[in-house]
Amino acid sequence: MAAPPLLSFYGDDLTGSTDALEALGSAGIRTVLFVRPPDEQEQGRFSGFGAVGLAGTSRSQSPAWMDQYLPPAFAWLHRQGAAVCHYKVCSTFDSAPTVGSIGRALEIGADLFGQASTPVVVGVPQLRRYTFMGQLFAAYRDEVYRIDRHPVMSRHPVTPMAEADLRRHLAAQTERSLGLVDLPTLEQPDVDARVDALAERAAVLLFDVADRASQLAVGRQLARLSRGRPRFVVGSSGVEYALLTAWREAGLLEPAPTFAPPGAVERLAVVSGSVSPTTERQIRHAEAHGFQLLARSPQELLGEGGVEHAVAAALEVLDGGRSVILASALGPESAATVDEAGRAELGRRLGRILDRLIRTTGLARAVVAGGDTSSYALGELGVLALTLRLPLPRTPGSPLCRSHRPDGSDGPELAFKGGQIGGDDYFVGIRDGLG
Repeated sequence: MAAPPLLSFYGDDLTGSTDALEALGSAGIRTVLFVRPPDEQEQGRFSGFGAVGLAGTSRSQSPAWMDQYLPPAFAWLHRQGAAVCHYKVCSTFDSAPTVGSIGRALEIGADLFGQASTPVVVGVPQLRRYTFMGQLFAAYRDEVYRIDRHPVMSRHPVTPMAEADLRRHLAAQTERSLGLVDLPTLEQPDVDARVDALAERAAVLLFDVADRASQLAVGRQLARLSRGRPRFVVGSSGVEYALLTAWREAGLLEPAPTFAPPGAVERLAVVSGSVSPTTERQIRHAEAHGFQLLARSPQELLGEGGVEHAVAAALEVLDGGRSVILASALGPESAATVDEAGRAELGRRLGRILDRLIRTTGLARAVVAGGDTSSYALGELGVLALTLRLPLPRTPGSPLCRSHRPDGSDGPELAFKGGQIGGDDYFVGIRDGLG
């Protein structure tokens, strides 16, 4: 029998899942991200991989949905036998009691794993996200903001972050006791005993991560706490980065691999449901560098014939030899109000459109922009699993992936970009095959 993976994870949306995939794969841990739990034959194609994940949609779902769908997903991950099972959330930690409740997901996982205390790690310096004394800070362009003053996340259209103290934020989502392992504690010579004492009093244990030194200290704690029995952990890709530093220190990792750039493609198709101003800038930059923008309102795409009309327009652009971006919004001001069911259906329709474009034209590479959009669109692309093709160090969290179909064949290269991720030249760089 193959050795169990080092880590298993469930991503609460697709772009969060590929963030973890990239972090692990870049460090030399062969990682496969499944769209759904595979059957035995399907999983056998990826035997011997060092990490295994499931791409989910819980970030946009209700606690009732989580009660139904997370237990079987977590049970499948538990059966993989990894030392750490990670419930992967966004590093901006945006969530609410009724939508994407991190607290409810934590309760479900902790109960299934039978553990009294659950670590939570959010800070990830690689993405310019930091936690200090339990407060979350995140970068936007060239500045770092407390999350409740962040120009984008404090105004998120679905889950605005109005509280920077993550213990207070989580207290609105779970009644379980909350504790903090702060930076001074991590620096103490008896840190192990201090962490254990805190874990005896707190069912949820938040760890500060403000720099690479504290990240290593947290990684050591996660590795220690998971010895002997699988440990369920909640957090951003800071979980992966912390563990990787500790595993590297312990000599458990091979040297990091090199990745050959895949080269340019003549045509790239992008579908976007993102309302982020970051994505809007990327779209405008792409327009100035050879892409054709097709702006369609959510009402147009959700209406009768919306998919067919969009496919026809996009095929005309592609047949003319140009790359195309089909976008349902250009920044938050242009986003029409769409309820939860409408957002899910919009994502699925954008996925159907992209699938039609790929199958009709034989596109070798494509992009989906928007965290929720990506989660729903992937289900329409006939993909079983993703593996890492090329990490993008300049824009971590949005790698280029290989896609694998249920029949054993390989699909196109795909990139899934969260709303806040990437520089202005992201789409151009993916088209041109730049790392």
